[in-house]
Amino acid sequence: MAVWFTFIIAFSTTILTQVFGSGVFELDLHEFTNSKGFLANGNSCRLNCRTFFRVCLKNYQAVVSPGDCIFGSAVTPVLGTNSFSVKNGGTIGRPIRLPFNFGWPGSFSMIIEAWYSPSADLPVDTSNPEMLISFFAIQRQLGVGTAWSQNIESVRQTELRYSYRFICNDNYYGESCSKICTPRDDRFGHYTCDRDGQLSCLPGWKGEYCEEPICLVGCSEGNGNCSSPGECVCREGWQGLFCDECKKYPACKHGTCQQPWQCNCKEGWGGLFCDQDLNFCTHHRPCVNGATCMNTGQGSFTCTCPPGFTGLNCELELQECDSNPCRYGGLCTNLDVGYRCSCPQGFEGSHCEHSLLTCADSPCFHSGQCHQKDNGRSYTCECPPGYTGLNCEKRVDKCTSLPCANGGLCLIHGGVRLCSCRSGFTGQRCEININECAGNPCTNGGTCLDRINDYTCACTPGYAGRNCDRILDECSMHPCLNGGLCTGEGGPGKSPTTCICPAGFTGPRCQFFAVTLPVGGERINGESQDGFQWAAVSLAVGLVAFLVLLCMVGLALRHIHRQIGRDRGDRETMNNLSDVQKDNLIPASQLKNTNQKVVLEVDCESEKSNFIHKNYHLDYSTAKSKEFKDDKSQEDKRLNHIYDKCLEEKIPMSGMYSEKEECRISTICSPRDSQIYQSVFVIGEEKRECVIATEV
Repeated sequence: MAVWFTFIIAFSTTILTQVFGSGVFELDLHEFTNSKGFLANGNSCRLNCRTFFRVCLKNYQAVVSPGDCIFGSAVTPVLGTNSFSVKNGGTIGRPIRLPFNFGWPGSFSMIIEAWYSPSADLPVDTSNPEMLISFFAIQRQLGVGTAWSQNIESVRQTELRYSYRFICNDNYYGESCSKICTPRDDRFGHYTCDRDGQLSCLPGWKGEYCEEPICLVGCSEGNGNCSSPGECVCREGWQGLFCDECKKYPACKHGTCQQPWQCNCKEGWGGLFCDQDLNFCTHHRPCVNGATCMNTGQGSFTCTCPPGFTGLNCELELQECDSNPCRYGGLCTNLDVGYRCSCPQGFEGSHCEHSLLTCADSPCFHSGQCHQKDNGRSYTCECPPGYTGLNCEKRVDKCTSLPCANGGLCLIHGGVRLCSCRSGFTGQRCEININECAGNPCTNGGTCLDRINDYTCACTPGYAGRNCDRILDECSMHPCLNGGLCTGEGGPGKSPTTCICPAGFTGPRCQFFAVTLPVGGERINGESQDGFQWAAVSLAVGLVAFLVLLCMVGLALRHIHRQIGRDRGDRETMNNLSDVQKDNLIPASQLKNTNQKVVLEVDCESEKSNFIHKNYHLDYSTAKSKEFKDDKSQEDKRLNHIYDKCLEEKIPMSGMYSEKEECRISTICSPRDSQIYQSVFVIGEEKRECVIATEV
């Protein structure tokens, strides 16, 4: 069976390697010589021997014999007459091809027959031996390759020169052309095939099927990858030619990183994004006009301005005339101390608030009506249509009737009124305030408040800056509830924030109510509660002790109940004894258990009972040893004699064993006509004495 199994495996392996393959056997005929023009039977051809060939390729045979052409066959047309060759201009086709659809076995047998064709056409019948010119047969070992094997065969008056080879078809490789390898350059692989049919990766590719690109030399394996040869595509968070440089956090300004999205501040900078200049005064010197600069942390500063200057950087000089104290067009002049108003004609006073003209001076132009006021010390002009002003000196035009709003400058250009608006306003009359909040400049939930050519952001807790883009320390966000005190600054490189909770609250943010037990010194309802906690502990300990005691009582009751049950069973057994059995009981006072090897004796003779008489020895010294041994000694015979005597005289056997210091086991035998009971009793009162009652 094993031999057949081995043969089947070997045969199957051979067949599989030969079935799957593709190649072609090529035969190239060079020259054929038949100088006398004879046939194989010795006859001569009529005129000339028009010659064609039949090729038969078959499996290797030690003795080549005609038969089926297993590997294939071919018949050529008439190639020439008598002797002919390729060199002499013959018509031999080159070469004869016999295709294979299975693996090349490595050896072959080939028969080449030269036939005579009476007519110029190719004959149909090649089985007529009278037309045979020559018969050539060879068997060879042949490997796959492009090199030709040369051969010359001579038979009688003919000679044939030819060559042959076996080559694989495209994409077939190996010794039997059974290995398929198709070069490809697509997403499934990038390779060519070597002469053995092994994959040979194209430049820039690797892997089992050449599907893995070889990245740029030096590209970080952990931080970069590639989909094409020579690439180095960085993973998220890395950058650089070789993907070995980490990316900082996008908002990080003056920091570095060792891992992606870090922001480790450089010296002199702080904050979550390293945008806070910790030494702003030294780096920028923002205060001018001799002001004193003080760093206030987190990139902020304060300027202490000298007298006469103001502003954030003390850049503004204080001027008395900035408030326009002079009225009615008076000219204000700043002095070292205070200011002075130069009043226009007709006005006087420290602020030019008093007019020197009266209605008697006809101050109203363009026929305006003058009206006195302040008891004649001043006047007002009622201007006619088309004029306006204090003295009706201004002609009313489009700018006057419809002035520009919000401080816009009115211009008349080509009879058309135009308004040149201030920054922050738009519209035909500058009536529209440009909304600087339209672009949502405030970040992190800040609320934008529109102003004239400006805006301000009302930041949420924890954020600051013009656009609420600067994170304050975590305590500024007031994380502690219920009046808790926040400590620490939080953020990278700073101590974490913690909440110190007031009495009655607890939790990481003081968000829970704390239920506290009264401590020493406090009184509830006028009673001291110093030992309240100890009382609770004592109560718990007492409860545990009570449970343990309860379990012990339960175990004791269970033990007593079992003991009572055993005693009741003993009494029932004693009540079932006959008078003879009771007479033969050994009193407990006469028993003594020394816990030694005691003798279990059965006082029945074989002829008085239908049981076999045996004496058993019971070992009480160990609980594991419960073996019974026969002992047919002289002592047994003596006891049998005593037993017979007891039965005849009705003498209790207890008296005969009163002196033995061992636990006696007596067996009382019933008559033969009874129901064949045999009772064994061992009874004692002391704790270590035998208390056994068995009825068999």
